[in-house]
Amino acid sequence: MHSPSTQARPSIYYRYEVFQPWLASAHPKQDRKQVVIVGAGPAGMVTALELARHGVASVVLSAELQLSQGSRAICFTRRSMEILQQVGVAERMTETGLPWRIGNSYYRGQRVFRMEAPHDTDDRFFPIINVQQQFLEEYLHDACKANSLIDFRWGNQLDKVAQQDGYAVLTVDTPEGPYTLESDWVVAADGGRSGIRSAMKLPMEGASYEGFFVIADIRIDLPLPTERLAFFDPEWNPGNTILMHREPHGIWRVDYQLPPGETPEEALRPESLKARIDAHLAMIGHAGLPWQMDWSSVYSARTLTLPEFVHGRVIFTGDAAHLLPIFGVRGANTAFQDAQSLGWHLAFVVMGLAGPALLANHSTERVGAAREIITEAGKSTRFMAPPSRGFRLLRDAVLSLSLTQDFVRPLYHWRTSRPHEYTHSPLNCAADDNALFKGGPAHGAPPQNVQLGENDFLLDHLGGGFDLLYFTDAPALPPALHSAIEAARQNGVPLKVTAVGPAQAVAGADHTLPDSRGHLRQRYGVTAPGAAYLLRPDQHICARWLSLDAAQLQAALSSALPQ
Repeated sequence: MHSPSTQARPSIYYRYEVFQPWLASAHPKQDRKQVVIVGAGPAGMVTALELARHGVASVVLSAELQLSQGSRAICFTRRSMEILQQVGVAERMTETGLPWRIGNSYYRGQRVFRMEAPHDTDDRFFPIINVQQQFLEEYLHDACKANSLIDFRWGNQLDKVAQQDGYAVLTVDTPEGPYTLESDWVVAADGGRSGIRSAMKLPMEGASYEGFFVIADIRIDLPLPTERLAFFDPEWNPGNTILMHREPHGIWRVDYQLPPGETPEEALRPESLKARIDAHLAMIGHAGLPWQMDWSSVYSARTLTLPEFVHGRVIFTGDAAHLLPIFGVRGANTAFQDAQSLGWHLAFVVMGLAGPALLANHSTERVGAAREIITEAGKSTRFMAPPSRGFRLLRDAVLSLSLTQDFVRPLYHWRTSRPHEYTHSPLNCAADDNALFKGGPAHGAPPQNVQLGENDFLLDHLGGGFDLLYFTDAPALPPALHSAIEAARQNGVPLKVTAVGPAQAVAGADHTLPDSRGHLRQRYGVTAPGAAYLLRPDQHICARWLSLDAAQLQAALSSALPQ
């Protein structure tokens, strides 16, 4: 019998709520579900909300009775905020979070590298915003609770998944004992120690690094801006690296690398934590400043991925699918992109709008993204925590030269997480005008946001299915194009048409965005009326034309929805 803790987690800044367990005795009728999501972290909840946006119901299982402890993921990128906007929590994140765009690297008391992430008026969100993971989970959970298509089950621990012909049977344990649940699909979002992955004996590819880092969340009043701070080879921790981030509610996150041979248990002793944090505060000029510990943990850098995310009726996502180092804020930010992709791919298969090839495409695209991230993250990891004597010699040479030589300083670049571009996706239309455009987002790229007015941006108007951006000066869509759009809708394809250009509404379009200054057209590389972009439900570009006709649209939709 499963016995999750009913004691609220301790925190000096966050009040944890202990939720009531979901018990099968109160719900005796258990029909087969469309989707069961195992794991109620950010990846699991965003997947549930994405599925619901496309009309697909899901059950979310959480073994615990409360949200996760500690800051964990704290840095969320602009693209993550755009994804969170789609599921309805970006506004709360913005209200709570601390935006920033500057990172600093220090060596021997000297700032040797300063990076400013680009940000302009077309960006609704800052490059990065800091919010502790508990708040993110709270906002996602509130959104799940408010959605009638999401059945959230606290205190439900998965014991076993058995795959049958066309569905799966789950054995779920609760505080009153186990019950059986059938589902067409199972999403394994059960984290880095995925029990489902272990039970299925699925090996991961990549590398694990031997170095450990301590995470310490402390409450302290430091007169420092909200910027990323990295310290290399400090006197109190020679050869190692320290990171600092300001968090909301007066909390600072300090990550520091452990010397070789020290165990996590030794590192988390209160006296060890105090000595090291005091030494670091003294090094940055704030010796003796009072501070209070909230939470601490230890992690190691790993660059691992499953080679396939779809295994029969079980689909892996987030940390259950891949393990990525935090350098460059990759963990949760990659999980959001996983969940956004999985949400629409799986929903369209469940709704019968596409065949199994669409789920295979999800796996191919996201494994490709994970491998790209591993390549980039590996570079950052080898610089932050050199895995061998050779890498350490190279890193130390860069550190030394950076005191006087500008040319080596860009090697400190921490390669921030960025959205993967599905440049070679088979969902992209092979017969469009992609190669003829001189600007704008190309095949597989995420959309370019554009400010339309005060607190009004392009991405505020997109989402929910396929989006067709049609650039025109005419009062109505061409009749043949309008007929093709209606035919696609009659076949169940969610397709929204946004006309761009005229001040007056365009007949046949769902929405019209005036573009009197031509700014939106300029950002999308459009030079003449009749051009168009087709965006997938995850908003990545799958087709674009200098001049669109009905047959071209039909071909693009067929490419994007393989049967």
